[in-house]
Amino acid sequence: MTPPLISLCIIVKDEAHQIEKCLQSVLFVIDEIIVVDTGSTDGTQEICRQYGAKVIEMPWENSFAKARNCGLKHAHGEWILWMDADEELHADDQNALRQTVISCKGNALFLKVIHYLGTRKEEASPHRSFRWAQIRLFRNKKGFRFVNDIHETLKWPDGADLKQPIPQLPVQIHHYGYMDDAISHKQKVQRNIELLLREQEKPDHDPWCEYHLANELYRAGQWEQAFSLVNIAIEGFITKKELPPSLLYKLKYEILFRHGSMRGAWPGIECAIRLYPNYVDLHFYKGVFMMEHGMYEEAISVFEHCLKLGEEEWEHLSLRGMGSFYSFYYLGLCMERLGKKAEAQVYQQFSVGLIQENRQKPALTTANEG
Repeated sequence: MTPPLISLCIIVKDEAHQIEKCLQSVLFVIDEIIVVDTGSTDGTQEICRQYGAKVIEMPWENSFAKARNCGLKHAHGEWILWMDADEELHADDQNALRQTVISCKGNALFLKVIHYLGTRKEEASPHRSFRWAQIRLFRNKKGFRFVNDIHETLKWPDGADLKQPIPQLPVQIHHYGYMDDAISHKQKVQRNIELLLREQEKPDHDPWCEYHLANELYRAGQWEQAFSLVNIAIEGFITKKELPPSLLYKLKYEILFRHGSMRGAWPGIECAIRLYPNYVDLHFYKGVFMMEHGMYEEAISVFEHCLKLGEEEWEHLSLRGMGSFYSFYYLGLCMERLGKKAEAQVYQQFSVGLIQENRQKPALTTANEG
C-alpha cells in the first residue's frame, strides 16, 4: 500500500478548548493524525478521535521531547508536520503546503510561524506578534528526532549535510500560546522554570537551557538573573565553538533596555550586529540606545536602515513593527528632539495608523518569545 503523504504529529493534555480549531485548520492537508496524549481528563481524546486521529496514551515524564518522539514512532507518512494544540495553519495556505511537499526533493521545510502577543486570542493582531521561520515539516524515518525535555529542539540525523539550503514555504502557522490568557490557563511560567531547573542540574545540559531559563525569568520580571543567565548561555555556545544563536543577543539587549541599563549595551551590540547584520531588531535597539544618549543624527540613520531592512526577513525572531511602524515612530521622536516639528509630524503620520491598530504606544522594549 502507498503510505500516506503527511502525518500530523501533536502532543496534548487537556486541550478540549482549542484542539478542534487546530485539527480543522489542517484537515484537508494531512493524511494521518497522530496524537500523543499525556493525561487528558477533559474530553480531548474523544474530540481527536472524531477527526480520525490515532490517540496514543502516554504517561507524562516531564519531557516534551519524549512525547514528540513517541508520536514519530507511530507515524507512517512520508512527511511529518508537527504542531501544538494552540496553533492553526493559515486557511489560505493549505494547497500551497501540500503541493510543495509533493514535489519537494529535500528533507525539511521551513514554515512561517507567527507568535501572537496580547491578552486574549479573540484580540490577536499580526501587528502585535513575533515572527520566525521554523522547520515544521521533515521527512519521516530519516533519523530526525527531538531533544531537550523542555523547549524541545528538532535534531538532524547523524551525518546529514547541513550546508544544503532549506526551502522556506510561504505558509503561515498562527501560534496563540504566548497570549496572556493561554499562559495563565496553563501556568506556563512556573511549569517551565521547574522543568528548566531540573534540566540545568544535568552536567551535560545544552546552553539552550540557560537561554530558556533566562527568558522565563525575564517574563517574571527577574531581569538581573535573566541577564546573568543569557550571558552564561552565550559563553556556553562559544565554549562549544559554536556561534551563539541570534535569539540570545536579542534577549540580552532587550533586558538591558527594559532595565534602563543602556550604557551596558555598548559596544557589545555592535559585535552582535556584525554577527547578524540583517537582524532588524538589533539595529532598532542600537537606534534607541543612540537616541537616549542624545546622538539623534546617528539614531536617525539607524532607524532609516531598519526601514530598509523591512519586515520580510524570517530568519530571526523579530517583533512585528521593528522594520516599519516602530522605526517610523522613533524617527519622529528624534526629529522632535532636534526641533524639526514638521518632519516629526510626517513620520508620526506614517506610524499612527498601525500604532492605533496595535492599540498601544510603541514601547521601548517588548516581551521576548521563548
